[in-house]
Amino acid sequence: MAIFLDDQSKVIVQGMTGAEGQRHTRRMLAAGSNVVGGVNARKAGTWVAFDYGTSDGTSLPVFGTVEEAMKETGANVSVLFVPPRFTKDAIVEATDAAMPLIVVITEGVPVHDTAEAFAYAQSKGGSRIIGPNCPGIASPGKSNAGIIPSDITGQGRIGLVSKSGTLTYQLMYELRDVGFSTCVGIGGDPIIGTTHIDCLQAFEDDPETDGIIMVGEIGGDAEERAADYIKQNVTKPVVGYVAGFTAPEGKTMGHAGAIVSGSSGTAEAKKEALEAVGVKVGKTPTETAELMRKTLQTTG
Repeated sequence: MAIFLDDQSKVIVQGMTGAEGQRHTRRMLAAGSNVVGGVNARKAGTWVAFDYGTSDGTSLPVFGTVEEAMKETGANVSVLFVPPRFTKDAIVEATDAAMPLIVVITEGVPVHDTAEAFAYAQSKGGSRIIGPNCPGIASPGKSNAGIIPSDITGQGRIGLVSKSGTLTYQLMYELRDVGFSTCVGIGGDPIIGTTHIDCLQAFEDDPETDGIIMVGEIGGDAEERAADYIKQNVTKPVVGYVAGFTAPEGKTMGHAGAIVSGSSGTAEAKKEALEAVGVKVGKTPTETAELMRKTLQTTG
């Protein structure tokens, strides 16, 4: 099994006709994802050809709206590769169409646009949003929705939820000998859709996930809230990593949400909160991977 994305998922791409949309649609197809079309109101009715290493490749239809794409293809996942200024409208459109899973890859989305789009989605109900400013979600051997490389790990029994795209990739590679059920890059913006807690709950409920890796970073209190949730609700072993142990106080580091003020939001404070509820926390990604490997050997 997997969480949120599996081999039954049918994917459309909002922004498929743009350069980034085409590039990553090709990568998703090569990964085995069932991409069934794209959305661009100005190019509705056209087709886009993709050659991704097979002898004949494939061509995908472009629809005018998400609603039309869902009706014609049965799509239940939309991946957004649209410019920041259009992202809010794209999320609203997908929400209005009751798209079950909306994966927002776009970075640089104004926070007030994200807030408005997410408030609207919550008022409508029925749609899960991952992102923005994230690498997406991958269930190795089943499907890949976003920009996560498909060839760095295999199918296995670890669940991964991460604020950082590059750390997602590194931990997938470090544990390629063990493999993953699903890897979710939730993004590091101040406002995001799916959270650490959402993924922890889903992994806890997934019978084919045996252990969970949670990657956080300095700033905010998401990791502390996740620690509280783990204490009350998670029975599976969790291993953590918090990026930013060497970050100077009062600095913004990378993601817009990673702002440290005093002792609040520091990597050390987050590490202590997680360790207090039994989560083993690595000081480096490599150490984190080794902790997960040893944990599975002990519990398995």
